[in-house]
Amino acid sequence: MRHIITASVCIALGAAAADARPVSYEGGWTTIAQSDRMNTGLLIHYTPRFDYSIGLKTEWDRTDDLLFNGAQATWLAKRWFGQDYQANLYAFAGAGVAQGINDNDRGARGAGYAGVMADWETRRWFLSWMGRVSDMGDGGHAMQSARVGVAPYIAGFGELHTWLMIEVDHHPEDATPVAVTPLVRFFRGPALLELGYTPAVNEAMITFMYRF
Repeated sequence: MRHIITASVCIALGAAAADARPVSYEGGWTTIAQSDRMNTGLLIHYTPRFDYSIGLKTEWDRTDDLLFNGAQATWLAKRWFGQDYQANLYAFAGAGVAQGINDNDRGARGAGYAGVMADWETRRWFLSWMGRVSDMGDGGHAMQSARVGVAPYIAGFGELHTWLMIEVDHHPEDATPVAVTPLVRFFRGPALLELGYTPAVNEAMITFMYRF
């Protein structure tokens, strides 16, 4: 009986959380458009197998007016199932070319980044952390961010899921190294939308994800 209960909880968690994962189901395509207080980007990836995805990414660093174009791979390093929770550990890396745009006349240079992501959630609570190091052809940079979230109601399969979240990010080289962003996440079926605002820099945050 315990195994049946555990399996049922895991299925429910998987159904509720699947749309937020950086690795989709086998054979699935995902489009992710995102803009935060520093960057605006688009990632389109394909999942050949359940534990990794590969795709193309473009990202505009609005602070330095640098545009990155390249490829990204994401690996599901480990997944844990508990009686009422699911946790995941991911690694990702990207490589390509970055060049100046608008008022930045810097030419194209080789660029790349790598990082890790971890999350833990029940149907009510959510925790995550992400760290990334990058070199856009002008030296190394590092950043990290963490989130905590709560679901104000428990939605069923196929219904609209809502999460209220707080994100704290750390960019040690930025004029505002630490910023807090309250946000709300909605998802239903293959679509996810996040809307937030970062008061410290007067910037909106938006994420839209769709799985095919």
